[in-house]
Amino acid sequence: MLGRRGVGLGIGAAALAGAPRARAQGQAAGQAPSWPERPLRWIVGYPPGGASDVFARLIGGHIGTRLGQSVVVENRPGGGAVVASEAVARSAPDGYTLMHVDNGILVYNPALYSRLPYDPDRDFRGVGFIGRFPLFLVVRPDSPARDFADFVAQSKTRAPNYGSPAVASPHHLAMEMVKRRTGLEATHVPYRGGPAAMQDLLAGNVDSVVIDCATGIPFITGGRVKTLCCFSESRSPRAPEVPTLRELGFPNAIAYGWQGMSVPAAVPAPIVARLAEALKAAVGAEDVQARFRDLGIESAPWSPAEFQDFVRRENAEWRPLIRELGIRLDS
Repeated sequence: MLGRRGVGLGIGAAALAGAPRARAQGQAAGQAPSWPERPLRWIVGYPPGGASDVFARLIGGHIGTRLGQSVVVENRPGGGAVVASEAVARSAPDGYTLMHVDNGILVYNPALYSRLPYDPDRDFRGVGFIGRFPLFLVVRPDSPARDFADFVAQSKTRAPNYGSPAVASPHHLAMEMVKRRTGLEATHVPYRGGPAAMQDLLAGNVDSVVIDCATGIPFITGGRVKTLCCFSESRSPRAPEVPTLRELGFPNAIAYGWQGMSVPAAVPAPIVARLAEALKAAVGAEDVQARFRDLGIESAPWSPAEFQDFVRRENAEWRPLIRELGIRLDS
């Protein structure tokens, strides 16, 4: 996949001397007519095989085709993606280092940590949106809870536990929000990923699981679980029989997982615009959209400004709530 542009053998010494000066002048003027001249790195702050990694690789292939250079996905897991985020925030703002971002990286982490080695509001600039992942609350088919109202009522007598892919994941924070806004009592059990939580649910080791569509839809559509509700504004086309919490009388109980792309804040606007165009085309590619439809992932062709506005709204909603809930990762 690595692509390189060779240097012609017939270039004179004067041209070789003048090229760096011309390139520097173009960059100083905020222009990047020859960008990209080498492969790009797309940093993912999670291990290989997860949804972030899978979609970065799928979409990155299309971006590379669009830009004429390969996009190399580099996994740097650790510390809630803080390690990867710091690396990208401190990288050269030349458009060759991209950050795969999500709720945690841009929204949650400043409320979860007392100190961060990066400031997502200051150090990153949004490129665009990849998609949002509806969340579902599921139980085993033999669960005594007939529906969400029954689940809440039974929790007053015996509080169930619920699994999520990780502490402070969108799934965990969404369920804590749901508990606060619906009166549900439940105890969190974190796992190392959604598949592990789902396997423990089916084995009878946990009472319920909050799962995203990318992992959960095969279980839901296959009838392997009973789905009590969806946390979206509207029902998922992939699970149209599952009611939303809004329908059930809780209009403010809305949450998603989501993914996007950002770059260091000082990357020139023309490069950001080219990246945004390539990302939009990649997400809109038929094979990507087919995968999204199959899993129930929702996408939108937002501009960098629209993505930034979305993140600001998420910040206003979630950071105060996380602080109220008292959830911390460095205490």
